[in-house]
Amino acid sequence: MPEIHRNIPDSAGLNAFRADPAMRRLLEVYLDAETFAALLPHLDRMGGLVGGELEELALTADKNPPELRIRNRIGAEDQRVEKHPAYERLEYYAFGEFGLAAMSHRGGVFGRPDKLPPLAKYALVYLFVQAEFGLCCPLSMTDSLTRTLVKFGDPELVAEYFDQLTSQDMDLLFQGAMFMTEQMAGSDVGAIETVARKDADGNWRLHGDKWFCSNPDADLAMVLARPEGAGEGTKALSLFLLPKRLPDGTRNAYRILRLKEKMGTKSMASGEIALEGAVAHLVGDPGQGFKQMTDMINMSRLANGVRSAGMMRRSVAEAMFIARNRTAFGKRLADLPLMRRQLLKMLVTAEQGRSMVFHTARVLARADAGDAAAAKVLRIMTPLLKFRTCRDARKVAGDAMEVRGGCGYIEEFSDARVLRDAHLGSIWEGTSNIVALDVARAVKREGALVALRAHLEALAEEAGNMLPGGLDDALARACDYMEAVAADRAREGEVRQAASAVYNAASAVIMAWEDARMTGASGDRSRLAGLVLKHKLMPRDPLGGGDTEADGDLLDRALYEAKPMMEAAE
Repeated sequence: MPEIHRNIPDSAGLNAFRADPAMRRLLEVYLDAETFAALLPHLDRMGGLVGGELEELALTADKNPPELRIRNRIGAEDQRVEKHPAYERLEYYAFGEFGLAAMSHRGGVFGRPDKLPPLAKYALVYLFVQAEFGLCCPLSMTDSLTRTLVKFGDPELVAEYFDQLTSQDMDLLFQGAMFMTEQMAGSDVGAIETVARKDADGNWRLHGDKWFCSNPDADLAMVLARPEGAGEGTKALSLFLLPKRLPDGTRNAYRILRLKEKMGTKSMASGEIALEGAVAHLVGDPGQGFKQMTDMINMSRLANGVRSAGMMRRSVAEAMFIARNRTAFGKRLADLPLMRRQLLKMLVTAEQGRSMVFHTARVLARADAGDAAAAKVLRIMTPLLKFRTCRDARKVAGDAMEVRGGCGYIEEFSDARVLRDAHLGSIWEGTSNIVALDVARAVKREGALVALRAHLEALAEEAGNMLPGGLDDALARACDYMEAVAADRAREGEVRQAASAVYNAASAVIMAWEDARMTGASGDRSRLAGLVLKHKLMPRDPLGGGDTEADGDLLDRALYEAKPMMEAAE
């Protein structure tokens, strides 16, 4: 065992992938052997970068936010967002070296002949976000814009931009964005006032203001607008692709009015846009814009869940590192009863998020391959994941800051930055209330819960004796509760509670199923599922006490299992 640090423990240099043996075991469950073997060296490289260069770049970029330039030094109009070199280096790793916005759309990334499965991308993002959150927004918007364009766009329009959207050459790459929010139309998309008019040449031109536009200097943006005379509400909206520059190289007719000063994601620019007759291309059929944009939003919601799960893992890993390497009152923190209880609670919640992320990626692959049942499961798992993991990340990040103590509150470490960033997940792409209501909508209008319930019951059967006793009953009760709440408008105030119940039951079943599929399974994931059942799904007496060390061996394995790989950093 390495000597306990007398100074503040510092995890700099820790390989985030090697320090997380559970991630490797889970990927062996979810990926075929050939894909896993091909991905392994890139996961290891990403893990090393996360604990080293990416972390340093992220801290620098956070302290040096982008700036809006309106004119150049001779006074000519030259609107641009000036990024710090540290942020540009982060872009190179995400878009360039690792091809995270390309691998779901074309072959060639990592020398693989075909597109990689969704989990390959999400596993690498899960690691990347443990160093940098802000860039993950442009990354996911570029990825989801490409998907939406390919799915709904005219083939000629797709052909015009596809190669640049999926390029790993930073000089050729086109980044994407999504301009939807207006001052009076946040979650209420039907209130959008941006107007699309056809000019004398038959080109669509957009007029209006967009209030919150992340990555506002992107080369392409998906924009929701209302064609003139189309009527009111969401059914009158159409989807448009807005290029930053026109074919002759001139800037399109829209301006960035200002950049937002945000609580978190300071490394990445968000701004306000004034559309002043900007040329745009209609994507898909008129009047189908909201439906088509929903596909992009859902992919962004899934990406939000991935990022929140990754930040929870970062927080848990940091907290465990500190607990292993610091003493108080003559004992190692990891041996103090209250700290052990806190760490175990954080671990359970983080592992729930990870299992939901990995399993949703598996469902997405099946849905994209044409599995209609999987598509319905995806429809409800996506908002469930976005709703719960984003809320949980805020709590876990706050608890991790507390484990570090006063040093966690200063900006030299990343605890404060991670906590600030964690709060954004519950706002981007729909607040907790909005997303929980979307769960209910998927239940009531699309029968998605029926598909999810059947899917989870099949997983429970496959889990066999790994399924904790009573979990099958809890799953049934959670689903029945969600059905009842979704069917009764008068019970709308219970929607978040019902959605949380389904999320907890689903994640517990999935963890037990994972355990059953692992080679040489230890039973640890099944025990984590049991803790979800015990503490989040079953009634308990808050004054009844309990055995705080009942799962001490489970926590110790999480604390020390990767120790041989981590000693170099410790």
